[in-house]
Order: sequence, then C-alpha cells, then structure tokens
Amino acid sequence: MLLTCCLSGVGLFMAQAILSEAPADAEERELTCFQSAAPYSPALDIRSDMAIVYGVDASFPERVAEWKRQGYAAGMMTGISWGGYDAYYQLPDGSLKADEIQTRKDGSLLMHGNSATVGYNVPSPEYVEFIKSHIDPAIDAKVRAIFLEEPEFWADAGWSASFKREWERFYGEPWQAPDSSPEAQYRASRLKYELYFNALREVMGHIKTRAADLGVEIECHVPTHSLINYAQWRIVSPESHLIDIPHLDGYIAQVWTGTARTPNEYKGVRKERTFETAFLEYGQMASMVRPTGKKVWFLADPVEDNPNRSWADYKRNYECTVVASLLWPEVDRFEVMPWPDRIFQGSYVATDMDDQVGGGRVGIPEDYATQILLVINALNEMRQADIQRDMGPTGIGVIVSDTMMFQRGGGGVDPTLGGFFGLALPLLKKGIPVEPVQLENVLQDGALDASRVLFLTYEHQKPLRPDYHEALAAWVRQGGALVIVDANDDPYHGIREWWNDQGANNRTALDDLLERFGLDSMAAGKEGIPFGDGLVLTLDRMPGELQRSSEGAEAVLALLRKGLEHADLPYAPQSHLLLRRGPYVIAAALDETDLPDAGITLKGRFINLFDHTLPYQTEPRVEPDQRVMLYDLDRDPRGADTPRVAAAAARVYQEEAGDGSFRYTSRGPAGTQCSARVILPAAPRDVAISPEMPVETAWDAESGTLLVRHENRAEPVTVTCTW
Repeated sequence: MLLTCCLSGVGLFMAQAILSEAPADAEERELTCFQSAAPYSPALDIRSDMAIVYGVDASFPERVAEWKRQGYAAGMMTGISWGGYDAYYQLPDGSLKADEIQTRKDGSLLMHGNSATVGYNVPSPEYVEFIKSHIDPAIDAKVRAIFLEEPEFWADAGWSASFKREWERFYGEPWQAPDSSPEAQYRASRLKYELYFNALREVMGHIKTRAADLGVEIECHVPTHSLINYAQWRIVSPESHLIDIPHLDGYIAQVWTGTARTPNEYKGVRKERTFETAFLEYGQMASMVRPTGKKVWFLADPVEDNPNRSWADYKRNYECTVVASLLWPEVDRFEVMPWPDRIFQGSYVATDMDDQVGGGRVGIPEDYATQILLVINALNEMRQADIQRDMGPTGIGVIVSDTMMFQRGGGGVDPTLGGFFGLALPLLKKGIPVEPVQLENVLQDGALDASRVLFLTYEHQKPLRPDYHEALAAWVRQGGALVIVDANDDPYHGIREWWNDQGANNRTALDDLLERFGLDSMAAGKEGIPFGDGLVLTLDRMPGELQRSSEGAEAVLALLRKGLEHADLPYAPQSHLLLRRGPYVIAAALDETDLPDAGITLKGRFINLFDHTLPYQTEPRVEPDQRVMLYDLDRDPRGADTPRVAAAAARVYQEEAGDGSFRYTSRGPAGTQCSARVILPAAPRDVAISPEMPVETAWDAESGTLLVRHENRAEPVTVTCTW
C-alpha cells in the first residue's frame, strides 16, 4: 500500500497539541554531540544532545546562545597545539613568532594543513597563559564543557629555539639534536609528552577555578587521536598521562576514516584495513579510560579531512568505523560527526576517484544523507541494558604503552608498527575481540582483572616505571598468562633509563621483566613456565617480522592457544564479530580469515539501518568484508506489541500510543529526507502529518511496519497513525 497523505481533521488536533512542546531532554543529556564552527542553521539541526561550538571569537557568545535556544546543551572546543591564534603568533611586522612553532631539522615550520599562519606550537609558559585568556569567554558563557583538542607534537620536530629552551629547563643540560642518537630521540619525545601534559594541567586548573568563581561546574575533556594512530603518524601526545590530571573529565576518541585507513601489514600484505584498524583504535581508547571512570565519546566521520575522495568511498569507510565503534559495548557516548556543514553542505566527487577523470563535484546524495541520519538517531539510543556478544573469548589483549610514540622519529625502528599489528591482527582476524591494554594503567585498581591472556613486546615501546613490571608479575602470579614476543634487539634499550641504572650497565627493560619470572633468557620460557598460578610464554622473535608471513601469524596463534589452554578458554576461531545492544545488532564479517564458510547468516526479523529505504529483512547474509547495523523487531525492551518508531532519519520525541492511534514527533536538518519505520498492530487507515507537507507511506504486512517518508524540518513534525 502506497499512500500520499496530508493532514486530516482528527490528526490536526492531536498534532497541534504536540507542536508547542519543545524537546526538553537535551539539556540534561550529553550522550551524543557534534562540533561546528558554523552558527546554528536549520540545515545543521541534527538534534544530538550537545553542540560543541568551535573557536572563540567575537561571534562566540551569540553562536552559543543560539544553539542553546534551539534546545542543545552547549560546549566549546579549540585546539591546544594549533589554532587561529593570530593575536599571539602574529608579530607587528606581519611575520610569525616562528621560534615557538614546531620546527624540523631543515628549519621548515610544521604548519597545520595548508595554512601559512597556523602552526603547531611549542607550549611555552607564555603560550599557556595566552590560551587561558583566550578561552575565558567560553567559561564566562557557562558552557557545559570545554574540549581542548589534539595536543600534538610531531616526532620530526625539535629544532626550534623555544623547544631548545624547554629542553634545558626540563633536563638541566644542553639541548641535543633529536636525530643524533636513539637516546636523544627518546628524550625529545619524552619532553614533548610532558610539555603538553603540563600545558593541559595548567589550562584545566584555570577552567575549574574560574568556573567555580562563577558558581558553575564546567567539565574538561581532550579530543585526541588514538595512541595507535599517533604512533603510526609519528606524533607525540600525552594520551594516558592525561589521566594524571585531577581536572580531566574525559576524552573524545578521534577515530575516523582518515586515521583508520592508514595501511598496515598482515601476512606480508600491506593495505588499508579500515574496519580492523578502527576496531583496535577504539579499543585502545576504551581500555585506557575504563579503569579511571572518566567519560569517553567515540567519534565517527561520514566524510574525512581529505576532500578528494568520493561519496562512495566515504560511505564505505564510514560504515567500517561506525560498526567498529559500536562493538565496544561499554561506550555509549558518541560524537556523531565533526563539521556537519562540510557533510550536508559540502561537495565531493560522486564515485570512486579512478572513475572520475575530471569529474565534477556534487552535494551529498540524498540516500547517504538519510543513512547518516538513521545512524545518528540510533546512536542516541545506544545506552542499552541488554548486551549480548557473539565473538571469540574476551580478556585477550596486547599491551601498549605511550612510549610507542617515543621511538618514531626518522621513521623509528619499527616503521610499520609491526610490534603492535604483528600481534593484534592474527588474533582479530580469527574473530577474537583483542584489546589494546594500556601499560600505564596497570597500577590502577582492577585494571587487569578482566584480562586472561596478554601479549607484550618491547620492540617498539618501553616501560616508563619499574612498578609496571611488579604489577604484571602480580597479575601472572594470580593466574594470568603473559606471552612475551621479543628478540631483545632494539637500540632504544640502551638509552639512559631505570632498567640500566641510567646507563651504568647494559641491562635492558626486557631483562628486568624476565628476571621477575626467574628467566635468564627468552629461550628459557619458550615452552611456558608456571609462575604462581599463572604462565609465562616467550618467543624470541621480533613481532615486526611476524607480520610479514602466514608462518608469523600462525606463530602468534600457537602462543594464543597455549595461553587460552592455561586460562581454560576455548580456541574457536570464527569469521565474524557480532554484538547486540538491546534491539540493535552490529556485525562485521571478516576477510583474510582462512576459515571455511566465512561470513554469517543472521536469524530473525530485522530492519537495515544502513539502507535509506529501511528494508525489512529475514535471515540476512553478511559476506566477508561486509558490515551491517540492524534493528531487531523482536528484541525491543518496550515489548513486541507496543507501537513505536523502530528507526528514523531524524530525532524522535514524544511517542504516544492511544486507543487505535499512535503519534510521534520528529525533527531533523532542513533539506534532508526523513525515512521512518513504524511498528503498528494493524495497517493504518489514516496517516496525518503536521505541518502539512507531502508524505509517502507503505505498509508491510509481513513485518507489521509502516514506512513513512517526508522532508525533514528544523522544527517539530508530528505524524499520527490511526487504524
């Protein structure tokens, strides 16, 4: 049945009663957010809980006020390592204060993107004071939270006059060129790490103090790339160290297509693996935050910073990142997109670039815009009590340290980050939800309680403190299985550090760890040695070598099987990862698994949220390298017989069922189309909409659902169904 309906008389009264009711829950919620430098516009009215207003300028107070008037909670975001800070960097003669911009060996300045005026700064004390004064208007506007994004110091930097001064202040000795030795590179990176830690500690302290003087509380958060991506891109950032700042309230995990498509190597094949990389990036951020109780939002971007991709490319990779983010059930906060104006008002090539020789640019396809809105409305509902996993065993991890970023100058000794991917990808490709476990967190209470088998290498990272080893030994003694994969052949072992008594001997960090277990070499533990109730396994190989062959991947899996046997966990490889969050089903079928019958067939009745037409599907098949996001018609906690909106490409409010009728209100960005799938007990005899506009409906008797399609409005739109 296909109907084109307008407002009926009975629907008019019911709809008018709702129109006067503004959505009231956003000011109390902050589960979803987006960032925008643009002023409020009906075309950007995506109805997440919080609008994070980007940048502080003369227009800032009005931008904040208008987003609030439209029913949003309001935050503020600005860069901590870069930004439009001409008032600080621009000298009277028009030149830049170049000595405070991160500088390469050849004297070139590290600028942000293609900018000639915005550089990556060295956070000097003077710069920190400038940032404090710069954000005061946001504090005075009493925003909900302040987000200080991307504390980034490039590994290739370290030659500016300002950095040399900070070296002498921090180390109490003359500056050394970072490329002069592994030790100089490590020490330069350690300084970069501490500089941004100290800068953020100072600025957050200022925010909290000034807010308290105004009688309000303002949260402090840091949007940051994952540790994995920063190590890949050769950037140093404080990452887990920020947890040591008392005023830190949380993070935004800036994982998106642009980070996750960075190629990695598996079984000798180097290529983009957007889903797998995103899964590991999100996992690192979730693991880092978990023991602390801090908040974390997961970001996904329907496009990316590179404007020369196609809409088809953006869509494919967006689905990879959204599914990867949703497979971590403990996280239910999401930054649903950055920069909605570049998504809904941007222009990109229509199809993949190799088909676009001289092709023109077009605005977002209507079907993709609808799909994005379907996804972000579902993200508003991801705080679900009923969580069910269909994956391999949990509690399997690869230990990562912030010092991964310290060995990246000049490409580092592990340029493909094989020390991580060489251990993680063989596990993930067998359907095991392997988790990057933060070494710096092992001293937190309960940080390792859920871990059963952990892999560790010092090929590309080092322990900052000896008590990390004490904590690992205690965990093994209590029953954990630790798998150490390392050839003890990393030039960074020789830097002056605690494990060699500041250079007084030739001991390595790995030597210290082995000695904790009574081992005098890696060979001594190759068959596994008991330690208390636990087990230590060793493999005298560099993980970076293991990623180059099938044999290397199998060597990792052989160690895993021994660890699982000790932990009394099954080794049952599968070719998919699946998670149920209440009625939402998120699944990814893996490729490169070498398993028969790869993929998965889902049993049940579903609505496909990645299709703008919201088709009804039974037993959908997910093939290798495909991902789905579905709504299960039989698992909604409101009950199978309750009329409700199962999915909508708009924010849905005020669902009300009466005797023979059901109505709901939706709101979404102007210029887009709303598709909604409504569950009803019978075919409707009338569908009314207010304000009056064309509406298409189609009843599906098999699923008991009504498809409703109409244009979105940046105002309440009420749909009333009568049967």
